[in-house]
Amino acid sequence: MTAFDLRPWRADDIPALVRHANDAGIADNLMDLFPHPYTEEAARSFLAHLADEDPARILCIAVDGEAAGSIGLHPQGDIFRRNAELGYWLARPYWGQGIMTAAIGRMVTHAFAHFPIDRVFARPFGSNIGSQRALEKAGFTLEARLHATIEKNGRKEDELIYAVRRPAA
Repeated sequence: MTAFDLRPWRADDIPALVRHANDAGIADNLMDLFPHPYTEEAARSFLAHLADEDPARILCIAVDGEAAGSIGLHPQGDIFRRNAELGYWLARPYWGQGIMTAAIGRMVTHAFAHFPIDRVFARPFGSNIGSQRALEKAGFTLEARLHATIEKNGRKEDELIYAVRRPAA
């Protein structure tokens, strides 16, 4: 596996963020809120949004010191407050190297250490086999497959729900 760090995002990450995030293959597997094309303005807005996080919820995946992806935890509210959704992406040159599986594992550890949650879940598209495998290798189990609940770029996709629970004390 390629070595990497999970760390807070920094202003000097903007050029690498724009270069790697501006990939239709990445945007195609994420919510429409993730812009494509990915511009410097989008990167600056993203970093400004993270400025007051404590503890950090969204971290940079850095390979050889360069921003190569992102992984984030999104705590839920109201009756779902003991749950947090996990979202992530990784630059294409680093796919298939075990980075995302390890990053997911580290982020789950971070989540249970810093947030009052009992469950972390992720919702990959049914066609995103790489994401499904990364979650499974990180210890997540498939809880549900919802048929054709996602519409992305004119196509219907199944929504898969994977989750991992806080280990018993």
